[in-house]
Amino acid sequence: MPEQLAGQEAALARIQNHLEKSTDRVLIGIIGKPGAGKSTLSKFLMAKLPKEFVTVVPMDGYHLSNKVLKDLKRADRKGAPDTFDVAGFISLVKRIRSEQTQNIFYPIFDRAIEESIAAQGVVTSATKVVIIEGNYLLHDDGGWEVCNDLLDESWMVDVDDDKRISRLISRHIAYGKDPEAAKAWAKGTDEVNAKLIERGRNRADFVVAID
Repeated sequence: MPEQLAGQEAALARIQNHLEKSTDRVLIGIIGKPGAGKSTLSKFLMAKLPKEFVTVVPMDGYHLSNKVLKDLKRADRKGAPDTFDVAGFISLVKRIRSEQTQNIFYPIFDRAIEESIAAQGVVTSATKVVIIEGNYLLHDDGGWEVCNDLLDESWMVDVDDDKRISRLISRHIAYGKDPEAAKAWAKGTDEVNAKLIERGRNRADFVVAID
């Protein structure tokens, strides 16, 4: 069973401890249901930590393109485990772990255009802690199952479901969906994915409760 990390400050203290004591690069996975607050936690941590030694790598950069999703007839469930380039993402995580003396570039997902942009992010050779943020780092199928073994720690973000769904609806509206479509997506596709993510909860090392 996962241990509890009592909020953002406890998560921050744990990374600070890694920075002080670890001699090798540390990979920490932050996992959570859609709208759980993964990015909120990551932003809090990055605001407090030295950016030359810590970086965040979001899994979202490995979304398949909208064209590919349409061709595969998966566009209506974008965000599901099989709507990502799993092999490409796993290859990146392996490189981050093994290639520590060179810069490693990776794609970033741009919500404004709903597409990924290549080589927008970089893990430099100075980076000591890499926070890998994503939904399926603890998933047990479809190629994702190898991911957890590549991480030094995995953290599951925990938040009230009603609050989480409300955030999701607001996010979808902010990025262009009308209120009814936003509600339908949040309670439909997003909740199907949320149940898959919850399945990996007991594989996490820590649960981080945030508001």
